Amino acid sequence: MLQRLSTVFRRPVFWHGTHHHDSNDATKRLFDTVSSTVKGIQQINYVVEHDPKLTAEEKSKMKQFLIYRYDPADENDFPKYVSYYVDLKKIPPMYLDALLYIKDNYDSSLSLRRSCREGICGSCSMNCNGLHKLACIHAIDTDLTQPAYITPLGHMFVVKDLVVDMTNFYTQYKTIDPYLKRKTPKEGNKEYIQSVEDRKLLDGLYECVLCACCSTSCPSYWWHPDRYLGPAVLMQAYRWIVDSRDEYTDERLEKLAEDVKVEDCQNIGMCSFTCPKGLDPQRSMNHLMKLIEEYKERKIASATL
Repeated sequence: MLQRLSTVFRRPVFWHGTHHHDSNDATKRLFDTVSSTVKGIQQINYVVEHDPKLTAEEKSKMKQFLIYRYDPADENDFPKYVSYYVDLKKIPPMYLDALLYIKDNYDSSLSLRRSCREGICGSCSMNCNGLHKLACIHAIDTDLTQPAYITPLGHMFVVKDLVVDMTNFYTQYKTIDPYLKRKTPKEGNKEYIQSVEDRKLLDGLYECVLCACCSTSCPSYWWHPDRYLGPAVLMQAYRWIVDSRDEYTDERLEKLAEDVKVEDCQNIGMCSFTCPKGLDPQRSMNHLMKLIEEYKERKIASATL
């Protein structure tokens, strides 16, 4: 049985049951919640030392990594942090480098996803010291007096260790039809030409690697992952809506206007804060919501004619 992880970001009660909050107040309470939860992690009750023979002097010269370990398929296993000490002089500077070193040299049973190691594939998204990041491009804090905490993406079902179930996320992505849709038949091999200005509208959108760091940092997505599409998927929906080559703009807006696919956004901004690619999902969603409102107004106006 899979277990939903809520270790690093607890579900704050003040987002549940209403859609009318002051965004500045909500943002402050979010950071207060994150801060208190991270402090709680520093007092975790169960830590397993991978190498209990290490002396205090040896530990003082290495970086401690506290890594979340749990295999739901093993009925005798339970969630815990395993403590590993690594000499930072032996590895490159990123979190993924430390994880691969630990897996190759200390514990081959450690499970994680990774592929490109260049911040392109989005595979190695995880929680690094309280923030959702891509482990391959997020640098390790070199302060040896402070441990590095590594956990799976928050509020996701854990498959094993740092691997989470991305099925719902990818299923939601599929629902927005993330590809060019045309009503006009294509003429031979002619390309769909865009102006320079139209092409620039896609900058800051197409670079998304679907790592889910933003969506899993979003309190609205924590509460309604079954209905709310979340910032990553909505930003990609916006990407196709503003693409001048696409001819299904109104149909896309109509589909997104249903239920709480979009409107559950509280403009807290954690999505943009945590994005490892430096994108701004919050800005894209604000633009998307304006487009949806304009579409609704046009629809009402046309119905009254």
